Amino acid sequence: MNIQWYPGHMTKTRRMIAEQIKNVDAVCEILDARIPVSSRNPDVDELTAGKPRMVVLNRVDQADPEGTKRWAEHFRAKGYAVLESDAKSGVGTAKFAGAVRELLADKLRAYAEKGMTGRVVRVMILGIPNVGKSAILNRLIGEKRLKEGNKPGVTRGLTWVRLSPYLECMDSPGLLWPKIHDERTGAVIALIGSVRQEILDEEELAYYLIRLLSEVRPDLLRDRYGIEEIPEDAYEALQEICRKRGFLMRGGVADVERGCKTLLEEFRNGKLGTITFELPGEV
Repeated sequence: MNIQWYPGHMTKTRRMIAEQIKNVDAVCEILDARIPVSSRNPDVDELTAGKPRMVVLNRVDQADPEGTKRWAEHFRAKGYAVLESDAKSGVGTAKFAGAVRELLADKLRAYAEKGMTGRVVRVMILGIPNVGKSAILNRLIGEKRLKEGNKPGVTRGLTWVRLSPYLECMDSPGLLWPKIHDERTGAVIALIGSVRQEILDEEELAYYLIRLLSEVRPDLLRDRYGIEEIPEDAYEALQEICRKRGFLMRGGVADVERGCKTLLEEFRNGKLGTITFELPGEV
């Protein structure tokens, strides 16, 4: 499954980020807690030019708690500030300002020594499409001021928002990288909704999800769809899901299209259960 998506506005976004990076004190990268490696843009290290970094592990409600704990320890060991959050419910977002102050403690202390106690701290928010950047900022603001949606490409420009008299954040459009070399990476970011749906073969993607779950968490398929023995063949497994859900057409033929859409939607909405596909040292 070779998935590639790099529309023209991402080239513009990359250029705008490069131009604005000098105007910020720190960079906060939003990652999907289920796939912290695959949801990291490999170009961000170059773009951020050595700025202090924060990582937000978003959607922790859908990730395995032990996996999230391991990732938080991993990033902290590398010198990042780390926040575990769920933008939908607001879990963890109240700790954002404090995490920024801790990350920039030395710089803020230096400002205070120079009498610059009222200086505004600026943080750039980065992440791949549909990972929750605008949703987190809306939580921090306390209202839905920024446009958000459960699909990629909703945010199209850089937007400054003031969270307090002393803290401003810049929302940015989701940014992928020009060439996704690893097929697995392309597939899992498509699964979380970071790739425009129109370019995807949803049936093929659903089969990929079944194979992936059968490998790492077969219990989720068994428990959600009542399948005692999951067929080794993904096509047969989807047929069984359709039968269990009553997705049948005339003559008892499985409605594969409906089955695929349901499986992908339930995964993206966290209805299958908590799962982390990537762990430190394993990818």
